[in-house]
Amino acid sequence: MSSNSVEKRKGSAEDFASLARARQASLVGEFFAFLRHTRKWWLAPAIVLLLFVGLLVVLGGSTVAPLIYTLF
Repeated sequence: MSSNSVEKRKGSAEDFASLARARQASLVGEFFAFLRHTRKWWLAPAIVLLLFVGLLVVLGGSTVAPLIYTLF
């Protein structure tokens, strides 16, 4: 094994360790990075609408339900 390949391995191990120590992106941050990278902005309103409907379903089974029903 040449010394050059050993240095490459050591460098890649250090790169891997620095990436492992780096701060992880949140789910929302990763989603927006995906939208920005792939330019699929049409997905954003669909996801927001699904989250809103899910929130209504969750709150519909709680003590907040009478307040939600008066809105509609």
